[in-house]
Parts: sequence; structure tokens; C-alpha cells
Amino acid sequence: MSESPDGLGFKLLHVGVAVPSLGPTTELLSNLFGYKVVSGPFDDPIQKVTVNFLAKSDADVAEIELIAPLSEDSPIRSMLAKDGGGAYHLCFETSDIDGALAHAKKNGCIVVSSPVPAVAFEGRRIAWIYTRSRQLFELVESNAAAT
Repeated sequence: MSESPDGLGFKLLHVGVAVPSLGPTTELLSNLFGYKVVSGPFDDPIQKVTVNFLAKSDADVAEIELIAPLSEDSPIRSMLAKDGGGAYHLCFETSDIDGALAHAKKNGCIVVSSPVPAVAFEGRRIAWIYTRSRQLFELVESNAAAT
């Protein structure tokens, strides 16, 4: 396990945006900024959400993930009810998700969700951490780490 962030291979993967439904915001980002769906929609029964990933081109540093509730008990519903949604998390890919969680804990983060497989990432594991400054981050294991 690495003690430094450099050894964990962190890379910004996407910005998560909570929306009531995927269609209207997908259309808006397409018409307004030229973004197109690059993968999805994916229904994730574990996370209780449906998601689309958007980008302008392969040269984009990170994608936009639109996240809408899949069911009445979806955790994203509380965010939508509170402030109508919007950007709420950054997602970082890591070459060592278990090491990244240990590193996050050492830096005062709370592990909100231990690693679970995610439909949108072809079964690669994701985990969630929450910082002392009240920021939510998603971690996704890289393709190389998942094999």
C-alpha cells in the first residue's frame, strides 16, 4: 500500500451532476455546449440511480456524469429535494482502491461506502469518501486494477 497520492495513480474521471431525469439536461448540455452521450444510460440498482456520461471529444480531461434517481428510495432524491440538484461530486480513478481508502482515512476522510461493483464501470469497484470540509468524492478502480 502506498503512503503518497502519487503511488495511487489518481486521475480525475468525471464531475457528477444530480438531475431529476437524464433527458432534459442531456439535451441542454448538447445544445448549449456541444456535449454528447459517450456511454449510458446505465441503471445501477446498487446505487439506485440511472446515469449518462457526456463529453465533447476524446481530448476532454474529464466527463460529465448525469445522475438521476432510479427508484423512490434513491439517495439522490434528497439532494434534488434540498437544492434542485447540480454538481455534487468529483470522481477520481485510482490504481489501488483499497490503498486509496486507507490513504483517505489517514487524511481524515470518512468512508461513506466501501467498494462495490458498478454497472456503469463494467463491474469495476467504486467507493465513496467524505472530507472534513464536507466534500463528497467517488473513487473508481482503474481497468488495470480490476483485472
